[in-house]
Amino acid sequence: MSRHLLILAAAGGSLALLLAAFGFQHLGGLAPCQMCLWQRWPHAAAVVIGAVALILPGRALPLLGAAAAMTTAGIGLYHTGVERDWWQGPTTCSSGPIGDLTPQQLMEQIMAAPLVRCDDVPWELFGLSMASWNALVSVALALLWLMAARRV
Repeated sequence: MSRHLLILAAAGGSLALLLAAFGFQHLGGLAPCQMCLWQRWPHAAAVVIGAVALILPGRALPLLGAAAAMTTAGIGLYHTGVERDWWQGPTTCSSGPIGDLTPQQLMEQIMAAPLVRCDDVPWELFGLSMASWNALVSVALALLWLMAARRV
């Protein structure tokens, strides 16, 4: 595969994942949580990097694209762990221990909680959540970026 085709495949993969996320949100009615939104930014960066990398030669941009793909893969893996209760997620979008809260403090915590929690799995395919799929596909995209970087 040529460098340009690898870049198109990698950036196109990020674009496809972004479009799928927006489709689930706007057509499927699945509102994203905070961590879902975090996973979108590196994909957007990868699309822009891909457009520029098609014009400019060198290894720097494909390596930057690989870094973007691995960043969203890392966030997706972290999000998967939060969803599966492997570790605690951010308190801004996950449920946590109630502790010694007064009824008033508990009510304030409930009212301040976001509508979409990061530790819920609203959709899954073959036992994997959207965050899990994002992590897996993003690692594959990072490999494409790395292959493009080798073909300078």
